[in-house]
Amino acid sequence: MAFSINRLVLAMIFTAFVIVKPSEAALDAHYYDRSCPAAEKIILETVKKAISHDPKVPARLLRMFFHDCFIRGCDASILLDSTKSNQAEKDGPPNISVRSFYVIDNAKTKLEEVCPRAVSSADVIAIAARDVVTLSGGPYWSVLKGRKDGRVSRANETINLPGPTFNVSQLIQSFAARGLSVKDMVTLSGGHTIGFSHCSSFEARLHNFSKFHDIDPSMNFAFAQSLKRKCPRSNNRGKNAGTFLDSTTSVFDNDYYKQILSGKGVFGSDQALLGDYRTKWIVETYARDQKAFFREFAASMVKLGNFGVKETGEVRVKPRFVN
Repeated sequence: MAFSINRLVLAMIFTAFVIVKPSEAALDAHYYDRSCPAAEKIILETVKKAISHDPKVPARLLRMFFHDCFIRGCDASILLDSTKSNQAEKDGPPNISVRSFYVIDNAKTKLEEVCPRAVSSADVIAIAARDVVTLSGGPYWSVLKGRKDGRVSRANETINLPGPTFNVSQLIQSFAARGLSVKDMVTLSGGHTIGFSHCSSFEARLHNFSKFHDIDPSMNFAFAQSLKRKCPRSNNRGKNAGTFLDSTTSVFDNDYYKQILSGKGVFGSDQALLGDYRTKWIVETYARDQKAFFREFAASMVKLGNFGVKETGEVRVKPRFVN
């Protein structure tokens, strides 16, 4: 993961104050300048240390940000533990495979030592998501801050997360409900460039796909055979059984879109982007122009990060529990 700290400090793409309609509260890139000026440095150092021990951390933290923001907005509700009376988001079926919560815990512990009750867990997730993208070779953007942590987390609401079998119309509808455009949807899907999937999310494309096709006909045949070897029907439930979502596994780049053009999108929802006129041109653009993808990804992450942000809430002392 070749990356220069100077780039992280200097290559700010978005520093403007931004307000998006789906948010009820205004966020500010300089929110912690006085209350906790070391916040971003502390989070970055924590993330870097975690990555040095586990190369899957970038994909996990980026996914955590998406899944948090898509349910109740970006309020760190995905971090709350279940209780005897309530099953929380992290225990909902789509989130069972979300990992690396300890990274947020560790960052928050250090922040509480330096700036007690100042930095929200929701902001820690947003900053960490930016950092893993940048440390993996992707774009940098200035994270808007000032989110509050929510006090409600319900597992049954995770049914509203977009699924790997969604078609383009379903994807568009899901993202539009969060104030995101068709272009935002295709752009944010590019986060799969550092993603990993377990077999269960795509095995239906490999066996008995339809009455007329055993394998999803939109999938490259040789690629499908390689996935079958990785996910044999008799033994594909292990925690490491699955595949990376593009060929440059630890690098944030535009290879995800090139894979789709070659019929090598792992999820049905990935490959579907090439088969619909509303999204095909965006896939083709990003496949040939990585700079355009990086620019738009940064903008879409800022937009997603502002979804559902409210003035009510709290700054949790411990990410897993309400105060």
